[in-house]
Amino acid sequence: MITTLGDTGLTVTRIGLGLAALGRPAYINLGHAADLAGQTDVDSMEHAAHAVLDAAYAAGVRYFDAARSYGKAEAFLASWLARRGFGPGDVTVGSKWGYTYTGEWRIDAEVHEVKDLSADTFRRQLAETRELLGDHLHLYQIHSATLDSGVLDDREVIDELAGLRASGVFIGLTTSGQQQAETIERAMALGGFDAVQSTFNLLERSVGPALAAAHDAGMGVLVKEALANGRLTDRGDVSELMTAAREAGTTPDALALAAVLTQPWVDVVLSGATTVGELQSNLTALCIEPDPDLLERLEGLAEAPDRYWGERSELPWN
Repeated sequence: MITTLGDTGLTVTRIGLGLAALGRPAYINLGHAADLAGQTDVDSMEHAAHAVLDAAYAAGVRYFDAARSYGKAEAFLASWLARRGFGPGDVTVGSKWGYTYTGEWRIDAEVHEVKDLSADTFRRQLAETRELLGDHLHLYQIHSATLDSGVLDDREVIDELAGLRASGVFIGLTTSGQQQAETIERAMALGGFDAVQSTFNLLERSVGPALAAAHDAGMGVLVKEALANGRLTDRGDVSELMTAAREAGTTPDALALAAVLTQPWVDVVLSGATTVGELQSNLTALCIEPDPDLLERLEGLAEAPDRYWGERSELPWN
């Protein structure tokens, strides 16, 4: 389960824990509201986040991924690290900058987060992340870099990232949307990036060749949304996956994660679990070796990127 993130030398695990659904009361995962069971006050959510973090660590997970826009995810992670007495070398922590949380802890907020990939936002959010995570921060990522955002052409931002990298923090970018591959290619040509985190799953596979090229070039590769925000679970709409999971004697989420883990260029696949039960189900993916014929069947689930991203854009918060 233990591996390294590309050429960084950072210790990570094949499955890591992403805190997007743990740090704020509203998110776009199917069934998120049911997972929280009405316990959406800050103290209850911190307690629930710590329970999932404890379960993840006990199961061997050593990579944890947060972001400034994930509500109080960084704060919950920081308080957990302090409670456990962990030093900077005990786990590997990544976070992201570029979105600002604006949901005000409301499920019915009109706007949950605002994107701004300017150098001013980088400086402000790095200071906020540093205040919470201090020396535990190992990887800092541009949150949802895209070609049309212009962030990869902003010399002030690139210089700021280079300065942080020179201080010993590894630099990454995350990607979203139909131009993930082109964004990765641009980042590779630019240089200065140690890792990339992208959406790749049984439904959206278009970025695979670009991620393979990034891995070959020494970049760490992390996969997010491997369960397509819940569509590739028993709450989802992919009946073919549910049938295949029954045939394999496992759960849809575990089989979907196991399929991603078979890609030789994947270092880390993130679990986005909200509950201990979901996490435990996700982690059984590590024990599955999908039959090649079954994998070939699952490859047939792939959707056209415009269809996939169009449907994702329609997913409701909670």
